[in-house]
Amino acid sequence: MALTAERLAPNRVAETFLDSLSRADHQTEPYDHWFLSGMLPDDVTDAIAEMPVKPADISNYSGYRNTEDDKRVYFNPETNARFPVCGEVAAAFDTPEVRSALEAACGIDLSPHRLRIEYCQDTDGFWLEPHCDILVKKFTMLVYLSRDPALYDAGTDIFSGPPDHELLGTAPYEFNKGLIFIPGTDTWHGFSQRPVKGIRKSLIINYVADEWRERWELAQGK
Repeated sequence: MALTAERLAPNRVAETFLDSLSRADHQTEPYDHWFLSGMLPDDVTDAIAEMPVKPADISNYSGYRNTEDDKRVYFNPETNARFPVCGEVAAAFDTPEVRSALEAACGIDLSPHRLRIEYCQDTDGFWLEPHCDILVKKFTMLVYLSRDPALYDAGTDIFSGPPDHELLGTAPYEFNKGLIFIPGTDTWHGFSQRPVKGIRKSLIINYVADEWRERWELAQGK
């Protein structure tokens, strides 16, 4: 379902997300995290998942996304111009209303930070080592996009800290659901090695410090 700029109502994405955030399930163990549902308008979520963007070849994948930087897709000015739905989502998450609501819900200050949205299409062979996001990332949220029931077990894994990295839980991978956490030294997460039965489509939404080096990844560009 391709959404044109004319069909995208101003702030519709923001309003839907703010309602989702108001209903979030806040968990405090092993670290603060929030489970959300109905995060974006359903047609927006479908439109992103149906964009004509091929998944990257991960035949040489090593368990870290940053080893595949040249294959990653971001909602930057070029992508947002090509796909209006991406621009609408980026604009929504840059509104003062969304930033303020996230600050209040998560106890953070986003005012000096910049928006970064990555579109991921993970295929069989994908996995992620247990890790904590680098601290230049000030906020992390995942939005799961696929309606495929075969991906029921494809959510983000939550781990205890080293040395054991015990698997403590997995976020539900269901259409338009997702997860928030605030990066810290204890926010261990990843994706255990297991079959990916389809294309694991998701958004990773970050607010990052202004010193972020890869400026081309940012929603507002350089």
